[in-house]
Amino acid sequence: MEERPLGDAGPRLSVIGLGCNNFGMRIDAEGAAAVVHAALDAGVTHFDTAEMYGGGNSERFLGAALGARRADVVIATKFSPRPQDEPYRPGVLADRIRDAVEGSLRRLGTDYIDLYYQHYPDAEAPVEESLETLRELVEAGKVRHLGSSNVDADEITRAAEVATDKAWPRFTGTQIEWSLLSREVQEEVVPAATAAGLGVVPFFPLASGMLTGKYRKGEPYPEDSRLAFAQKAARSGLSRFASDENFTKVEAYTAFATERGRSVTELAVAWLLAQPSVTSVITGATKPAQVAANVAAAAWTLSPTDAAAVAALD
Repeated sequence: MEERPLGDAGPRLSVIGLGCNNFGMRIDAEGAAAVVHAALDAGVTHFDTAEMYGGGNSERFLGAALGARRADVVIATKFSPRPQDEPYRPGVLADRIRDAVEGSLRRLGTDYIDLYYQHYPDAEAPVEESLETLRELVEAGKVRHLGSSNVDADEITRAAEVATDKAWPRFTGTQIEWSLLSREVQEEVVPAATAAGLGVVPFFPLASGMLTGKYRKGEPYPEDSRLAFAQKAARSGLSRFASDENFTKVEAYTAFATERGRSVTELAVAWLLAQPSVTSVITGATKPAQVAANVAAAAWTLSPTDAAAVAALD
């Protein structure tokens, strides 16, 4: 599988990354191992998790499934923010990061993390506190590269300025929600990331399954689908994708893909990979067959003309 460098100073990532957020929530250790092994067999080397996924089980299941293959892959994980009910005081975020990295290393069964993300920015803590603490982890060899997640354009620019001014290790990539059905980041966030030398790693590329073709307007969600899971768990945030407007858009995207002998899933991922700023696309899976479908999308290279035509289908 093709690999791309993350920004101008990060690791090389397979263009398809396996999102492990389902591990410990929708699938158990055995199911997670089957998905990880299918991804490895398909050439995926980028595995994305977080300490909060599955209450820590995502990291545990991923580490166990990789086993002796750990050195062959890039593990990306994320530390959680300071608890909302914990008042900010200087040093509290630094303590949170130090505790988090030790927990992740232990659960993953490794002595280093290839790519360590700040999962969410801390609105009260100065960025200097997180960057200086992350510098300590890099210098100690516990972390090799740094990334941000769920940040806006100003936060990207500020972090880059501070790291440059102090000659500290800087973020090499940023993980953001981006799909054909969610393009707001293109206005400010993506240009800021590019200007700062960051690679972009989109998550939710299939818009919670809306861009798989499995959902039909007016019909119940398939029993084992992400939106059905979200509906049962009363997680209304994911159901924002299931609007009449989006169903109409998906019909247009599906027609475009079908005319070219492709699926709408392949189109959704190929369109993101056609964006110059994108390094790797995070795709989730609960079954090996879903891994295969996601990987197949990487074989479709959209021309700039076709990518622009897809974007204009709204």
